[in-house]
Amino acid sequence: MVNSKGGFLVEDGKEVDEDSRVKERERERQRARQNLEPPIYLDPSLNPKCRECRSIDIDYTFKKIFGCLVCNKCKDEYPEKYGLLTKTECKEDYLLTDPELRDRELLPHLLKANPHKSTFANMMLYLRCQVEDFAWKKWGSPEALDAEWERRTEEKKNKKNKKFEEGLMDLRRRTKESVWQRRKDQEHKHVFGTTEDIGDGMGRQVCHECGFTIDVEVF
Repeated sequence: MVNSKGGFLVEDGKEVDEDSRVKERERERQRARQNLEPPIYLDPSLNPKCRECRSIDIDYTFKKIFGCLVCNKCKDEYPEKYGLLTKTECKEDYLLTDPELRDRELLPHLLKANPHKSTFANMMLYLRCQVEDFAWKKWGSPEALDAEWERRTEEKKNKKNKKFEEGLMDLRRRTKESVWQRRKDQEHKHVFGTTEDIGDGMGRQVCHECGFTIDVEVF
């Protein structure tokens, strides 16, 4: 083991990727900044209250990131409002774009460590009620979003079917040509002329009728 000078030990012979460590520390700082909680006032009237139950035990991360006043209890009771959606879910289920999802003014997002690998970029999570409000405005209504989703799904299906049909037609064409060639080969009897010496103990014969060429050993 050797001292990496970065606060931990690594196996001898393995280089420490300094750039990866710097990026990971920055991701940790980003996550830490969003989780700082403000003080609770002795005067109850000065403390923000949950929009559902009026409790002062609100989730300050939700308040800071999403501007949403809700307590932990109500978060769990109303997942249809306060559940968190991944970037992929927002794109696939609500048909939102990367530029829209990167814009914090349009859609604030919470950063979480990527569960697949720590060296990956932070995972971006969105508040369901905010995503749905934005999506309804973008598409006009939930029904309009459903209609657009169905249209795109059908379009993908048609493209996939078209590609499959084209592949099937190509397979049929090649199979047909192969069968036709085999039949032609069965019908045709090659008539070879004299063997032409091409060196290295090899000779070449050419069919007088179709031009088919074979190389043979010369004894």
